Amino acid sequence: MAAVAFGVLGPVTAGRDGDPVDLKGPRHRALLARLIAARRRVVPVDRLVADLWEVPPARAVGTLRTFVADLRRALEPERPRRAPARLLVTEGPGYALRAAPGAVDAWRFETAVAEAGDLPADRAAARLTAALGEWRGPAYADFGGEEWARGERSRLTELRLRAVERRADHLMAAGRAADAVPDLDAHLAEHPWREEAWRLLALALYRTGRQADALAALRRARALLADGLGVDPGPRLRRLEAGILAQDPALDPPAEHAEAAARLWTRATEAYDRTVAAGSRARLESAVGLLRVLALTGGGGLEAAREHRTAAVAAAEETGDAELTARVIGAYDVPAIWTRADDPGAARAIVAAAERTLAALPDDGTTAPARGKLLATVALESRGVRSPRGPQAAAEAERIARRLDDPALLAFALNGAFMQSCATPGQAPRRDAIGAELLALAGRHGLVAYEILGHLIRLQARAAHGDFATADRHATAADHLAERHERPLVAVFTTWYRALREAATAAPYDRAEAGYRAAAGTLDGAGMPGLAHGLLPLALLGLRLAHGRPPEADLGDDWGPYLPWARPFALLAEGRADQARAALGALPEPPPDLLQEALSCAEAALAVALGDRAAARRTYPRLLPASGQLAGAGSGLLTFGPVDTWLAALDRLR
Repeated sequence: MAAVAFGVLGPVTAGRDGDPVDLKGPRHRALLARLIAARRRVVPVDRLVADLWEVPPARAVGTLRTFVADLRRALEPERPRRAPARLLVTEGPGYALRAAPGAVDAWRFETAVAEAGDLPADRAAARLTAALGEWRGPAYADFGGEEWARGERSRLTELRLRAVERRADHLMAAGRAADAVPDLDAHLAEHPWREEAWRLLALALYRTGRQADALAALRRARALLADGLGVDPGPRLRRLEAGILAQDPALDPPAEHAEAAARLWTRATEAYDRTVAAGSRARLESAVGLLRVLALTGGGGLEAAREHRTAAVAAAEETGDAELTARVIGAYDVPAIWTRADDPGAARAIVAAAERTLAALPDDGTTAPARGKLLATVALESRGVRSPRGPQAAAEAERIARRLDDPALLAFALNGAFMQSCATPGQAPRRDAIGAELLALAGRHGLVAYEILGHLIRLQARAAHGDFATADRHATAADHLAERHERPLVAVFTTWYRALREAATAAPYDRAEAGYRAAAGTLDGAGMPGLAHGLLPLALLGLRLAHGRPPEADLGDDWGPYLPWARPFALLAEGRADQARAALGALPEPPPDLLQEALSCAEAALAVALGDRAAARRTYPRLLPASGQLAGAGSGLLTFGPVDTWLAALDRLR
C-alpha cells in the first residue's frame, strides 16, 4: 500500500508516495480537514453536514457520501471495487480517517515537541528546529473562519509559539545565546505580547555581552504591555531586570553557572571526605546544611541535594554516632508539598536509616528533639505508601513538638502530618486545618519556607471545595513570598493551580487544555520527576471526562505511574472491551496521595463505560468520603469534575 501523508500546517494537502493527491473541490478539502482535526476519531454524519454547510442543501447527506467516495478513490486508488476502505472508514454513525501516527504533519510536530523535552539541550534545539520546519503557514490555512477548525488552530498555534521559545531556551542552555537572538526578534515582531519571549530575548542579549540592549528590550516589553494591555510586566521579567542591573552571577551562561555549582558541591564532598577520614563531625553537618540550601533552589540544585543526601546519611552512620546521624538526617527539613516521592528508592533508604537511628538513640528525654525530627522525616519520606507507620510517626512527632513548644520542629512535624493525610479520599478539611496552623505558626516565628507551604496547602484544600476566591488569595500570597525569597519552584504549583481553576470554572475546553499544556512547561528542569511524570496526560484525561468528551489515552504519552489507569481507556477506544474490563479488574488501589480521588474517578468512568457492576461496587465506597468536593482538585493541579457526579453514576450502576 502506498504511503499516504497529510498536511494541515498551512494549506490542507494530501500526497501518495510524495506525489500530490487531487482533492477536487473546496468541500472535499474541508471534509478531509475536518476528519484530520478529529484525530482518528469518528465524526457523526450530522456533525459533518453541520460543519460543511452553513445552510445544508436538501440532499446534504447524499452529497456528503459522494464526497467520501471521491476522497476514497483519490486516497486509495488501488483498492478493489467493493473492498472495505482502510483509510477513510465508515464506523458507527459517521466516518473517521485512520491515518498512521506519522502521516499528518501536525501529529509529527506534536510528537517532536514532546520528545525534545527528554533530550540534552543541543539535541533538543535541533529537534525543535526540524519540527518547526513542518510549518508552511497558519494551521488549517484554508479554513481559518470555520468554527470546527478554531480550537485545533489555536492549540497548534500556541504549541508552535511555545516551541519557538523552548528552542531559544535550549540554545542558551547549550551555550549558543547568540543563535537565539535573531529568531526571538522575529518571533516578537509577530507576537509582541509574549512575556516569556521578551524574557528570553533579554537574557540572550545579556549572555552575549549586550547588557544595554538587554535592558532596552525589557523597556520595550514594559511599554508594549502597558500601552497595549494596561498591565505591568510579570514577576519573571521584573526579576530578570533586577538581576541584569545587579549583574547577578546566576544569569551567566550555563557553563559558568555550572562551574560555580560544581565549586559549591566540591566544598560539600570535601567535607564528606574529611569527615570520614578525620572524624570532623561538624563539617559533615555543615555539608548537609548546604544540601538543604541547594534543595530550596529547585532544578539542578534539588536533584543534586536528592542525589547526595543518602551519601551524607551513610557517612554519618559509618561514624557509629547515633546522635550525629540523627542531626544529619534531621537537618534536611526541606518543606514538601507533593505527596509522591521523586526517588522512591532514596526515600526508603532515608526511612530505614531514620528507623535504625531511632532504635539506637536512648529514649531518656534528652534526645526528644532529635527523635521528633527523625519521626517527622519518617512521616515525610513515607509519602504515598500505605502503611500504618507513616501516620503513627507523624502523630508522635507532632506530640513531641507540642510538648517541647518547638516552632521549627512543629512545622516539620505538621509537614509530615500533611503527607500522611491521604489515607482515604475526602481529607481536604483536615489538610486545610494543617495549612492554617502552619500559616499562623510560620508567621509568628519567621519560618518563611513553611509560610509558603501553608499557603500552598490551603490553596489545594480550598480548590477541593471549589472555593477559588480563597484559593486565589493563597496563590497570590505564595507567589509574593516566593518572589521576595527566591523560591522558584512555587511558580510551578501556582501556575498549575491557575490551569486547574480554568478547567473547573466552565472555561472553554480548548482554553482549559491550553492552560494545562502551558503549565506543563513549568516542569521542564524543575527537578521534580515524582510530580512531572504522567501529570499532563492525566490532567487532559480528567478534562475530557469532565467535559463529557470521549476519553483519550495515547499509551505513547509519558503516563508515568498512572499507566495502569490509562491502559483500560486505550483498550476501550480500540474496541477491546473484554480486555479493558480485565485491565479494570486488575487495577491496584490508588496510592494514598493527592491524586487518589482523581484515579478513583477514572475507575468510575471505566466502570460506567463498561457496565462493570463489580467495579462500581468497589469504587463507590472509596469515593464516598469525598462527596461534595471536586475530584482531584485537592492536588491543586487538576480535576475530574464533581465527585458527586461520579457517585451518582456509580450508584445507578451498582
